[in-house]
Amino acid sequence: MNPKRLTVALAGNPNSGKTTIFNAITGTRQKVGNWPGVTVEKKEGTVYKDGYALRIVDLPGTYSLTPYSIEEIVARNYVLDESPDVVVDIIDASNLERSLYLATQLRELDCKVLFALNMADVARMRGMKIDAEKLSELLDVPVVFTVGNRNEGIQALLEKAIALAEADSQGPMRRRVKYSKDIESAIQEFKTFIEEACGGTLPYNTRWTAIKLLEDDKIIKDRITQHAKENAADILNKADQLRHMLMDRFDEDPQIVMTDERYGFISGIIKEVYSTTTQHRVDVSRNIDLVLTNRFLGFPIFVFFIWAMFELTFTLGEYPIGWIDGLVTLISGFLERVLPQTLLKDLLINGVFAGVGSVIVFLPNILILFFCIAIFEDTGYMARSAFLMDKIMHLIGLHGKSFIPMLMGFGCNVPAIMATRTLESEKDRILTILITPFMSCSAKLPVYIVLAGAFFGENAGTVIFGVYLTGIVFSILTGRLFRSTLLRGADAPFVMELPPYRAPMLKSLLIHMWDRGKIFLRKMGGVILIGSVVVWVLSAFPRDIEYTKDYPLEAERVRTLYAKLQENAGPSEKQRLEERKTAEVDRIRSDRRAEQAEKSYMGRLGKAVAPFFEPLGIDWKGGVALLTGFVAKEIVVSTLGVLHATETASEPDAMKKALSASGMTPLSALSMMVFVLLYLPCLATTAAIRRETGSYKWMAFSIAYSTSVAWLMSFFVYQGGRLLGLA
Repeated sequence: MNPKRLTVALAGNPNSGKTTIFNAITGTRQKVGNWPGVTVEKKEGTVYKDGYALRIVDLPGTYSLTPYSIEEIVARNYVLDESPDVVVDIIDASNLERSLYLATQLRELDCKVLFALNMADVARMRGMKIDAEKLSELLDVPVVFTVGNRNEGIQALLEKAIALAEADSQGPMRRRVKYSKDIESAIQEFKTFIEEACGGTLPYNTRWTAIKLLEDDKIIKDRITQHAKENAADILNKADQLRHMLMDRFDEDPQIVMTDERYGFISGIIKEVYSTTTQHRVDVSRNIDLVLTNRFLGFPIFVFFIWAMFELTFTLGEYPIGWIDGLVTLISGFLERVLPQTLLKDLLINGVFAGVGSVIVFLPNILILFFCIAIFEDTGYMARSAFLMDKIMHLIGLHGKSFIPMLMGFGCNVPAIMATRTLESEKDRILTILITPFMSCSAKLPVYIVLAGAFFGENAGTVIFGVYLTGIVFSILTGRLFRSTLLRGADAPFVMELPPYRAPMLKSLLIHMWDRGKIFLRKMGGVILIGSVVVWVLSAFPRDIEYTKDYPLEAERVRTLYAKLQENAGPSEKQRLEERKTAEVDRIRSDRRAEQAEKSYMGRLGKAVAPFFEPLGIDWKGGVALLTGFVAKEIVVSTLGVLHATETASEPDAMKKALSASGMTPLSALSMMVFVLLYLPCLATTAAIRRETGSYKWMAFSIAYSTSVAWLMSFFVYQGGRLLGLA
């Protein structure tokens, strides 16, 4: 027997713990995508409970259903058009008054609503007491206490949702917001007018429709035009008449008056259901903020946390990197032994495994980085970091709110650029889009790890942190420059909500980490695999190369020479001679591959671009790798892996040794890291810039500006270092 399917939508304010509840319910059974027509992330999952298949939909976090932001529009349209069986409003129990505004709006929609008073433990710790039964009675909705990060109340929540979905009644409207006499009279008059004009064909609750039209809701006006074509003009004219009447009566816009009266209704509820105990409670979040957001201590602590994140990413990641690299080497060695010497074997070993394998080993570093970012988000510290940086950015005249999408750029620049849609000013939005690519995304991390690990040893983590910090500095300086020239304008005031600190739930952290890690893995089987094969083809052809030496003959001579020397040698001497023979043969093979790569199509391309990169201390192989990085920054590593692939790649740090042997120095490695940090963004980010700015001009400008800055800064690092004798 197939289970009965029910749809449960989760609504709630940002920082109410809605995502934690969603993760607690669905676990890893989630699908992530975008809502139709917009870039807002959509999450949903299916769970089975008591013979029901519950489709859980996580609506965007919003403070109201007034359609100003994309999130508000998406949340409201879903409830209106998709008619979920139950809407669960996740309410921050420690901030009840603010959360109830959205709750009252959902109640006015006349859908089946269930309240989840989340973070009940925080409320109790602060001495807050909420009468859930009284709240349920006043608004005629079921109420459940939950603690999302401890899985408390989750099963009760699902049981209540199923019971509510199966209840016959939609819920009486007597428990709605009651407005003042004049407004209620206008609502009732307009409601009757709409019912008579539409004859019951309107798909929405008529009282709610009347309220929205009196508030001059443009989206509902468009819906009325679509659904009540013949009578739409009469309905909209009636709305204008009543709005003008109310405006004359109150000397204020009806929307403002009705908003004030909703808050008045909420205040009445608070007095009925909310109380505080006389016991003294310590506000932990406020006391922590006295230190973490302190004007003198806050920023150094923030810098320390970021440094610690990258140090942990590098040092802790070293161990699993060795394990994965060993597995890749084991598979590659197995193929080397069992496959005949053909072009396919060369493709698999020196193309696929040298390319994809050189990138996939950094999966642990990527996961550790995302795990740390998830800790910042789930504990509430991410908001504090934006708050701290807001002060600095205001000092240089940059829009403080812009740092939020910039923070997202540490993960991936594409969603970070999309997040600029929340900025009101077009100039601020374009400015933020232009500076966000300087925030070093996770795709660049493997490049830093390879170069820093090869040339900076124990200081690798600190060097990587310095590179990331450089990206932040250049974002700020570029913002100041563009604000003063191309995009003049005053910085807007900014209010950053500081949610209470919470103990992160391991399950939620792992889900967030894995959601982002999956994107990295998908690239392995897509763009990086294709890129590695293309690079191998360009470096393996043409096949009819005229070599300067007969490398096979030279290798055979070495084997013959050492065989003779070993004839009369003792056991220890034989072992030493065998090691020397292997090293000599490997060197010959490496020289042959180097000459083949140099005379290949890739080598010819590298020689063509070499003059551009030579002043930066980057050889032709590094130059080609940087060119391929336009598709995806991870391909820089896979290209280096293919071009530096050797027959001795069985050692875990083979590519690091190959880079050192190629003549690269710590100074040229640092120059290349700076270039990777600052030069043109990847193809996906470039497309996002064009889409979000709506202009090829800004896209081309971003490419030209970032690449010019990258070249100049790498030139300064390399040539300046040489002048100081650091080469």
